[in-house]
Amino acid sequence: MSGQLGKTNQTLVTQFILQGFSEHPQLRLPLLGCFFFLYSMALLGNTLIITVITCSSGLHSPMYFFLFNLATMDIMCTSSVLPKVLVGLAWGENTISFQGCMAQLFFLVWSGSSELLLLTVMAFDRYVAICWPLHYRSLMSFQLCLVLAMSVWVICALNSSINTALLAQLFFCGSNVITHFFCEIPPLLLLSCSSTHVNSIMTLIADAFYGGINFLLTLMSYGFIIASILCIRSAEGKRRAFSTCSSHLIVVSVYYSAVFCAYISPASSYSPERSKLAGVLYTIMSPTLNPIIYTLRNKEFKAALGKLLPFCRH
Repeated sequence: MSGQLGKTNQTLVTQFILQGFSEHPQLRLPLLGCFFFLYSMALLGNTLIITVITCSSGLHSPMYFFLFNLATMDIMCTSSVLPKVLVGLAWGENTISFQGCMAQLFFLVWSGSSELLLLTVMAFDRYVAICWPLHYRSLMSFQLCLVLAMSVWVICALNSSINTALLAQLFFCGSNVITHFFCEIPPLLLLSCSSTHVNSIMTLIADAFYGGINFLLTLMSYGFIIASILCIRSAEGKRRAFSTCSSHLIVVSVYYSAVFCAYISPASSYSPERSKLAGVLYTIMSPTLNPIIYTLRNKEFKAALGKLLPFCRH
């Protein structure tokens, strides 16, 4: 499918070919089985979190409210990428229309940026819980939590809309092979035959906000948290305080490592292999591991799960 671009002899690209993992054809079936298993686990785990939190009145607290939103974002993130990847691996043909590529990009950027911003909000929630325990309920009211969550969704939807709209206005008239297994901003900018100056500036601003400012705010929150924990006299008190934020700290470490690897570098230094590895981490592994990390050591969640599903009590 193609059209003519102005009076030139160049062909306007209206569909793309996702390279995926075609450079390793011997891994196609193993990857298909592995990704199908991980996608199923991500959907099951995050849906279970949403269901248990919704149905258990004992989990209607700020921490679980934000965890509910995180699980929703994880489902959106992995579902915007994995179905197309699985089809490509199953049939050996991985084309995507221009409109489909832009739609995939919009939901991926929306969910990915929302997760980064929400992790900062969750770090603030843990800061208030540990550093201001007596004022936690009054400070983290339901109204404030609702405003914070809605702000995350709206701000990140606006960011995704702007970046997707700017990309949709570019002309792609050369190669149509995206060196990735999903539509991502850096490889798309490299394929464009029109000026990407504005796109690069907006991407840099988004990187600075989501990858820079949010990361610093999260580090600041944990700096205060660690200082507060060290002031606790009893070893048991320190252990309990640390256990309330250790899961979130693990998730932050994994997610930011993948995002920094994929995005915090100029488009000219884009590495397909590195970007694919980072993409697997934050679109597949992170949504799969988050439910496990947040629930395995959480007694409240396991108790609520046991009440909802009696066969899970043991």
